[in-house]
Amino acid sequence: MTKLKIKSGDTVKVIAGDHKGSEGKVLKVLRDKNRAIVEGINLVKKHTKPSAQNPQGGIVEKEASIHISNLSLMANGETTRVGYRMEGDKKVRFSKKSNEVI
Repeated sequence: MTKLKIKSGDTVKVIAGDHKGSEGKVLKVLRDKNRAIVEGINLVKKHTKPSAQNPQGGIVEKEASIHISNLSLMANGETTRVGYRMEGDKKVRFSKKSNEVI
């Protein structure tokens, strides 16, 4: 399994595909599929049956996953690549553009 450089809670920008240029917060990372669910991006309409939580049923808009390779981490308002380094005995993520810890 590959090491992913994006975590849930990060702000990311879509750099390729239909939603190119949009930004959002990562809600969930699906490590086994190398995909992430980003708030407000890649919305799909899902037809749901009536259930206890949703007695009406109907069409619900929800976020679908997007491949990690199409996302770039935002740090200080600009996109950046992510690196890792040891600071003392702690491993930290840092922005390759500004060289500061994320």
